[in-house]
Amino acid sequence: MLGFADGSIALVFILCILSAVLCAVYGIANWNKGMETEKAQILEEADWQKKNDAIENDQ
Repeated sequence: MLGFADGSIALVFILCILSAVLCAVYGIANWNKGMETEKAQILEEADWQKKNDAIENDQ
């Protein structure tokens, strides 16, 4: 089995390769997830910064 003396070593080798492939598939599937809310987050942070600047200028 893949030239390994013990079957458990071959199993570990195969599982490592399989986990790397699954991580790559997961990363590709979720590549741009959450980008829909990015514009809203930027606007919210800009509003927060304006309020923070106003508070600092009043002091």
